[in-house]
Amino acid sequence: MTTTDRIIAMLVKDFKVDPDRLSPTASLEDIGIDSLDLAELLFNIEDEFHLKLPDVPLDLATFGDVVRYVDEQIAAQSTPLTVALASAHDVQVVP
Repeated sequence: MTTTDRIIAMLVKDFKVDPDRLSPTASLEDIGIDSLDLAELLFNIEDEFHLKLPDVPLDLATFGDVVRYVDEQIAAQSTPLTVALASAHDVQVVP
């Protein structure tokens, strides 16, 4: 499963977002994700992807911005050990 697929699944399950509305350019506001929802989504992403996200304000306006940000954090926090662990659990780690 790709980062995009996993985040789509989270948005559908946790926020009842219609997956057909999720394109890279889809505004978070337009799909019903407000600032509090975004904070909750980021906490859920930390758990799902086993990441520690920085506690800094982010300018994430679109679904594509969220996916790119998560991929960047995966790459930044990946080590050979995390890549091996992810492989053992059939998780895709994008360098």
